[in-house]
Amino acid sequence: MSTKIQRLNPSTLAAPVGRYSHVTVVPKGANLYTFSGQIGTDAMGNIPDTFNAQVQNTFMNIIQVLASQNLQAEDVIKVNIWATKEIDWDFFYEVWDNTFGTDYPSMTVGYITALGLPEILLEIEIWAAK
Repeated sequence: MSTKIQRLNPSTLAAPVGRYSHVTVVPKGANLYTFSGQIGTDAMGNIPDTFNAQVQNTFMNIIQVLASQNLQAEDVIKVNIWATKEIDWDFFYEVWDNTFGTDYPSMTVGYITALGLPEILLEIEIWAAK
């Protein structure tokens, strides 16, 4: 039995259409962490006007909330992304890859009409295990 998180893409399914794993297996005995959705605030709590600035800040906030629990990006097992505007996937994947490398967690993306405040364009929820 593995004591490490495993990321799998079964051969019985089509390859993922993005940078994620179809299956993430959490080893028995690991602690499971759930985090509230992170948004694109800067260190002062300001929300930038542009979508990509919010993407950048959101990932910085994800890294910080993980660090608060002595976790790293490799411990993330699931990412849920909600966006009110179309994602610039070239930019998004640049930030995604800088965060996760090629050790992709499972991912869900949803486009919605609104988030908690009108100026929030993106919210990302993560789950982690260690």
